[in-house]
Amino acid sequence: MDTTRASRSFEATSEYTVELADGSRVHRDHLAQNERLQPRLESPRSGVWCAIGNGLSNQTFIEGPGGIIAIDSGESQEEMAASLAQLRQVTTSPIVAVLYTHFHYVSGTQAIMEEAGTTLPIYGHKKIDGNLARASTEIAPTYSRGLIEQFAIALPGEGPDHAQNVGLGLYWKRPDLGRSTPGYLPPDVTFDDNTTLEVAGLTIEVTMAPSDADDSVTYFFPELGVAVHNLVWPLLFNIFAIRGEEYRDPNVLIRGIDHLLSLGAEHLVATHGPSMSGAEEIVARVTRYRDSLAFIWDQTVRQTNLGATTNDLAHTVQLPALYGEDFLTTELYGVVEHHARQIRSGLFGFFDGDPANLFPVKTAERSARLIAGFGGEHLVRSEVEASFAADDLRWGIELASWLSTRDDAATQDHELLAKGLRLIAERTTAANIRNWCLTRARILEGSLDAGWMKVHQLRPKVVAASPLERSVHLLRVLVDPKRAEGIDVHVAFCFGEETAGLHVRNSIAAPTSGEGATVTLRGTKSTWTNLLCGNVSLQALLDSGEGEVVGDVQDLVRALSVFDLPALRS
Repeated sequence: MDTTRASRSFEATSEYTVELADGSRVHRDHLAQNERLQPRLESPRSGVWCAIGNGLSNQTFIEGPGGIIAIDSGESQEEMAASLAQLRQVTTSPIVAVLYTHFHYVSGTQAIMEEAGTTLPIYGHKKIDGNLARASTEIAPTYSRGLIEQFAIALPGEGPDHAQNVGLGLYWKRPDLGRSTPGYLPPDVTFDDNTTLEVAGLTIEVTMAPSDADDSVTYFFPELGVAVHNLVWPLLFNIFAIRGEEYRDPNVLIRGIDHLLSLGAEHLVATHGPSMSGAEEIVARVTRYRDSLAFIWDQTVRQTNLGATTNDLAHTVQLPALYGEDFLTTELYGVVEHHARQIRSGLFGFFDGDPANLFPVKTAERSARLIAGFGGEHLVRSEVEASFAADDLRWGIELASWLSTRDDAATQDHELLAKGLRLIAERTTAANIRNWCLTRARILEGSLDAGWMKVHQLRPKVVAASPLERSVHLLRVLVDPKRAEGIDVHVAFCFGEETAGLHVRNSIAAPTSGEGATVTLRGTKSTWTNLLCGNVSLQALLDSGEGEVVGDVQDLVRALSVFDLPALRS
């Protein structure tokens, strides 16, 4: 890796872009991450194994006198089964317990139980269940859309637009396994503070270590000198996730890293990427990793205090070249200029002091006015092409976005913006940026339909298995305020043995327990599932008698018609 170049979100020129046999154009440093993530079973010391390259995350196995402890279980039962097959090439010792580092990689646990032929104890943070549920409720469309864009889920599996890697792993889920069957099992031994466990004859020191998840923990095995963690990744830590996430305070992460350093571990085994061995190497590399985060936070605050706006931070906060000497502190996932902006927003909110951001004009209107002031759309298109030709991608993308975001944008304008996004995709070291740009480019070009990414995908299995209150109360973010004007109706939903309510009033739907409702809709849980997921309309439900109404039917119909679900409006 060229260590003389300072950190950059993407290159101004194509000097570091390579073209592959399938037509893919990609930054050489992004491509180099593939080698680090190649599938293998790594063994940093006797009795410790880590399956790398098996989906987005690693699966770790640690052997004690009483058997093997499995740590994290991947994205599916199939991935976990593949890891177990690797493990069984080197040992026949039984797995006797499961540990979760955090809530992201817990979906293959059922495969462990099936191999064991019995129920094993599962250890994890108290917040894991709640964090898993959060992603499938009110924020689900945006959260899911962000995952799709960041992790290349909608990109083709071959050809020039396929994902080379997703930074933390080679892929979101292993494509060669075909199916991806969820197999999450909740922890039955939970903790929300530092503690010490005795598992499989080993002492395990558990330390709270929030990173990209607030339920993340570090497991230290003092007898083995091994720490399993979710703190030091095989690339610069992602303070800002382009998919959209809650603010990740670098200072919280730094405390976790300082604790990790204090352990004096001989071996670090991570949730992603290669393990690290040797106390001296660990101290040197992890300290630099820690300091990269401190640099970004410190300099963001310094520049903000000096009056820098959010956009200015993109140009004033850049990692020194020394951080390019190790892939651990290189922009192979997210980018520093986004991290700086996220820190500023996390500390002070969205408004950065720029008067233009105080009361901005609506995007489409602003674009139309800028184009007119520039001299017309033909001149803007010409300037976009000239900017791309001159490798002035920042300016070209901004101009192209004016054209593409107009209400009457032409196909050629969407394609022009897509062209610029593809140029960024081939010149960035960051997996998140490449995947996001290629996904958006395909949407702009019309080869990928994004309409379904903007609505709640209410799945029958999820609705049926979830508490009624959860699915009823998420409807509050589907209220059309114009339809709700003048309506004051309190509805109770009684399905099976559960009851929940919504009070439609003042153009909102306030969540309630259902007590004191003026109208009630009754039925079985399957009735509610079919209605909410669009398998039957409200009118058809009432006509068939499967839905019983207590109170004024017209009040019920009026109240439910305010929600952005066609089945409730017919």
